[in-house]
Order: sequence, then C-alpha cells, then structure tokens
Amino acid sequence: MPPKAKAKTTAETTIESTITTLRQNAEAQFAHELAELSQADTRQKPPNWQLSPWAVATYLLGGKLENGFEISPKYIGSRRLMEIAIATLATDRALLLYGVPGTAKSWVSEHLTAAVTGDSTLLIQGTAGTSEEAIRYGWNYALLLAAGPSMAAVVPSPMMNGMNDGKIVRIEELTRIPADVQDTLITVLSEKTLPIPEIGTAVQAQKGFNVIATANNRDKGVNELSSALKRRFNTVILPVPDSADEEVAIVHKRVASMGKALELPIEVPAL
Repeated sequence: MPPKAKAKTTAETTIESTITTLRQNAEAQFAHELAELSQADTRQKPPNWQLSPWAVATYLLGGKLENGFEISPKYIGSRRLMEIAIATLATDRALLLYGVPGTAKSWVSEHLTAAVTGDSTLLIQGTAGTSEEAIRYGWNYALLLAAGPSMAAVVPSPMMNGMNDGKIVRIEELTRIPADVQDTLITVLSEKTLPIPEIGTAVQAQKGFNVIATANNRDKGVNELSSALKRRFNTVILPVPDSADEEVAIVHKRVASMGKALELPIEVPAL
C-alpha cells in the first residue's frame, strides 16, 4: 500500500494560502516588520493595543530600529497628521480620514488598524445600499422564527465583533451611506454601547474598541454627515502630495510592492 499522506499543519496551510493570495492584508504582508517592532517596543501601550503609539508611528512612517532593522514607510507625507491620527485612536474619539480621492485614506486606515490591533478585517463597506443591519446586527431568521428573539439568533456585524473583542472597526466611504443609516453610529460612538432592544440587552464595548472612517466629497451620491455625527469624530484631512518628487516616490514604492505581490519580472520602472 502507498504510504499515507502526512496531514498538513495549520501553519503550513496558512503559508500556502498566503503565497497564493493576490492581495494580502497589511498585517500579513508586513508581519515581519510588525514582529520586529513588537520585540523592540518597550514603551507603554494603550489597553488592547499590540504596539505603543511610538511603534505605530514608526510602522507608518518608517525608520531604523536600535538593532539596525529598517521599517519601510507606508505613508509618505506629514508626520504630524499621522501623530494626530494615532493620538485620536488612543482616546475614545473616533477617527475620520477625509480628503479627495487618491490621498491614501483607505491605505492609512488599513495600516493603522493592522499596527494597533493586528486585525484589519473588521470592515464595513459604505454604499448607497448599506443598511442598518450592516452596522448594527442582523438576524438568523430560521432561529428567530423557531425560538424567538435571542442572542443565539443575532448575526453580529463587524461593529458588534469589534466592540466585543476591543478592536478597531473600519468604515469605508462613510459619506456614501444614507444619512439615516449613518446616524445609527451616534449611540455607538458616544455611549460605546450597541442596544439590542428586541431582547432587552446591549453590547458594551471593550477597551481598545474604536472606529476609523474614510470619506471624500468629490464623488457623486455623497451624503453629508449630520452635525451630531461629525462631533463624534476627530477629522484628519489627508492632502495631495506636496511636490512631484513626493508623488514619484509614492508611485515608485507602490509599483514595486504590486510587482512583488504579482511576481512580475524585476525591472527598474522608467520614472
């Protein structure tokens, strides 16, 4: 009889999946940098943060660690803006990254979340069809009809999971979401509570929970944020590159990163 095939370990399966993934999450693509930062990071960390604010800033803006390890820059631009964004997340204020299309709002959001919590997958994609259930919770209607409202019948949203686990939730294109749905965030952001009135309970956010939203005012179909919702966010406006050299540096870095991920032949781009 032929020898029995050896079962693959979880680590081997994860590595194979990572190799064949077209686009990795930030925490997987830059896992080696995050690991080096974690080892070198001796500064105080906010509750449920994987890295200190200093290490998060180093991960985003790049730098050299004491052991000589080079951290590649993820954002090329104002250090002050990134420091404000990180400081916001260390408080109970939600963060709104605002700017015209192409200013790296989603990119910064993903890398901030990867560095702070090690999980950038708690994502709510804002569209004109986004409903309250996508932000709050849904129902397993088979269980709901069979046994009535209960926590077992609740289908958690990324927001509910983030509150339970004390992680950061990302909301892409907040201004694309209808205004009445946007306002379901007000209680979550101000009270750190997600009521479930059908069963007379609520989900309380754990330490480390926060929200990063992105928005722009150039696309058609934009819904303005209410003043009540705006007050729950600290807004950081991301500008376009200051110079042609800065823009070339950004394009050069992104082309090199994409070429590596797609396994394209190595060739110096014609700048």
